[in-house]
Amino acid sequence: MRIAHHAVVDAWRERERQLVARGHRLRLLTARRWNEGGRDIELVAGCDGFVSAAPTLGSHPNGFLMDPRPIWRLIKRRPDLIDLHEEPFALVTAEVLLLRALRRNRSPYVLYSAQNIDKRYPIPIRWFERWALRGASAVYVCNREAGQILRRKGLRGETPLIPLGVDLSSLEPDDARAVPGGSPVVGYVGRLEAHKGVDHLLRAIAELPGWRLEITGDGRDLGRLQRLADELGVSDRVDFAGFASGSALADRYRRMDVLCVPSVPTPSWKEQFGRVAVEAMACGVPVVASRSGALPDVVDDAGLLAEPGDASDIARALVEAVSTETWTRLRERGLRRATRFTWEEVSRAHDDMYRRVVLPNDRAASRDPVVVVVAYGDPGDLDGALARLDGALTTLVVDNSSSPQTAAVAARHGADYIDPGANLGFGAGVNVALAALRAKGDLPDVLLLNPDARITMSGIQRMQARLHESPSTAAVGATQTDPERGARARVWWPFPHPLRAWVEAVGLGALNRAHGFAIGSVLLLRAEALGAIGDFDERFFLYAEEVDWQKRAVDQGWRIEVADVNATHVGGATSSDSDVRDRLFHASAETYVRKHFGSSGWQVYRAAIVIGSAVRALVLKGERRAQAARRRDLYRAGPERCARGLRP
Repeated sequence: MRIAHHAVVDAWRERERQLVARGHRLRLLTARRWNEGGRDIELVAGCDGFVSAAPTLGSHPNGFLMDPRPIWRLIKRRPDLIDLHEEPFALVTAEVLLLRALRRNRSPYVLYSAQNIDKRYPIPIRWFERWALRGASAVYVCNREAGQILRRKGLRGETPLIPLGVDLSSLEPDDARAVPGGSPVVGYVGRLEAHKGVDHLLRAIAELPGWRLEITGDGRDLGRLQRLADELGVSDRVDFAGFASGSALADRYRRMDVLCVPSVPTPSWKEQFGRVAVEAMACGVPVVASRSGALPDVVDDAGLLAEPGDASDIARALVEAVSTETWTRLRERGLRRATRFTWEEVSRAHDDMYRRVVLPNDRAASRDPVVVVVAYGDPGDLDGALARLDGALTTLVVDNSSSPQTAAVAARHGADYIDPGANLGFGAGVNVALAALRAKGDLPDVLLLNPDARITMSGIQRMQARLHESPSTAAVGATQTDPERGARARVWWPFPHPLRAWVEAVGLGALNRAHGFAIGSVLLLRAEALGAIGDFDERFFLYAEEVDWQKRAVDQGWRIEVADVNATHVGGATSSDSDVRDRLFHASAETYVRKHFGSSGWQVYRAAIVIGSAVRALVLKGERRAQAARRRDLYRAGPERCARGLRP
């Protein structure tokens, strides 16, 4: 999913055409109408079936909003990646990310930036920018300074340098053009505004008798520049040729001996790219550009640089550029350099970035997953779980109880048995299995299966198919039923949060139905996600370890899904003592909240539980009152402290 208001211009959709040709399934949303180059342009999709338009509110490139309805529909399709070709501080960026959050969509996203001046924006724009950068997997930039600024502002993702594309199909050199003679032709292409520095170019021409200047473009400074040409006595050598595009513009490039880009930086603006320099190089025209903004990077060794605003230095560079040896050298270098800015090269760079952000989808898809069971206690449950698999998959049993009976059950079903020598807890037990698998080679997808859960081989296959439908899916849970009651069990739960605890405390828990994580009794983990996110956090002895792992996955832009399969889960088989289970569960909740929200977040969460439980202990009756009182006292004392004696 790409959003780019500038794609209303037909020629600038060539990036998307090239991406589609590379095999990407792409949807592009652009403005229905936009002002480019001083003219209103309406979208004409033509043969571009991937593009659609949205009405816009506002006309500033960074200060407009789009009709949210088409954005909402695109996000609903759960794209593998959202590419926002808009600045991090743009209003439309905040709009899209807000809609993404409301949709509870966790697709990774990338942004674009050309802003090469370190600006501190007013509130709330500054907040929008910080929010956008914090979650971005990458921000591709068209100049190096923009990337450096973003990193100083806290961007953790990468900043690949991807130039703006240029259509070189009509920009061919005039092979018959010779080295300039006594009356060289200097060209300028661009807007006629003060910061473009055309007045300094006119003064440079005034220092070069016999030289001619052809100015292509229009703007509010046209009259002022014409008057300046008269004052300087060069109006007979300066042609204000007006706007041109397409083949007419290419013909004007080929009439030039040298192109000058005399941009002058201001406190609020610097040249961010310099497309005209690339177009000129593609036509075999040497370039003289200001040493400003992105121009030195674009021109590199294929042109000459002059000090911004210094007419004499511009004149000096122009004279050097048309000398026989220099002109020939710059022409050859420019033709080679221009090929780096083709749409084909730009799309290749985007393709590379996308594949880094959205990890490959096929490494483990063709291999069966490995089943990992962390066992403890009665081996009867394990026997039932392994019997359903019928030896069809490689299975590792990590036995935290070091039981000969469990070892015998594993052997009977052809499972590999690992005795860690102590009760490590669930998360550490999973890590033991992962280490054993890595020692054998590339890690496959891993199915975590509780001993008291049951799933068939066909159910596992459906889970793996769901896992690999999208390269951004980290884990897939399973729909489950209670084997005794036959009722559907709840498998989707919201991630614990201090504010959600208060929602529960005031009796609105029924509203707290967000799809955050899938329960871990039957949970398939993607191989690439395990590599990117890491192992389970062993601070969690029992409970919440899979919640923490999924939280880390979602924070990195991965998605969690649930497959509709026929699985069952008894629950509570880890311990027959409900009081022990309760204390371990809430101890893990404290560990989780402290880890992700800090001590202050824990105190907010804890206060909600204490107050909510205290109220319930007053208004409820019987066992429910007793349970509420026990939870109130547990959180007053601190769940982690109360659970310390329960761990080995």
